[in-house]
Amino acid sequence: MAKKTFNEKLNFSGHLPKVEKITDPRLIERYKATTIVIAAPIEYDRLMKKVPAGKLTTIDRMMSRLAKKHNAGCACPMTAGIFVNIAAKASEERLAQNPGSTDETPWWRTLKKGGLLNEKFPDGIEGQKIRLEAEGHKFIQKGKQCFVDNYEENLYLFR
Repeated sequence: MAKKTFNEKLNFSGHLPKVEKITDPRLIERYKATTIVIAAPIEYDRLMKKVPAGKLTTIDRMMSRLAKKHNAGCACPMTAGIFVNIAAKASEERLAQNPGSTDETPWWRTLKKGGLLNEKFPDGIEGQKIRLEAEGHKFIQKGKQCFVDNYEENLYLFR
């Protein structure tokens, strides 16, 4: 059996989205919710594609948006991180297969909590930094971590 491409992973929803009841008191306390949605990977890709040049979003903001969309208390943070990375790699895969394609997901505009750049994105932190610099963003280096300076001022409001 051949390994799935990132685009196959992105477009395979299976049984997702799925809203589950949280019953473990520790998880209820951690997530401050009694229901959790596992959104489909393509839903993260669609949100990422909405963010225009110069604007930014965070994985947390997309999770909040998807939780609201699915009437859940929260979205699963583990699958959110995985699915955002799949969306980024699927976009690069499409561009490699079809140079000049307009079907690009601007993954570099998606930050981790607190404006942190994502080391798991294509080309790592440096690749994300180069693309964000081209859109006018500045950075703060804290040890090995790199953050977008004043990222809150450029957050995109999903509608």
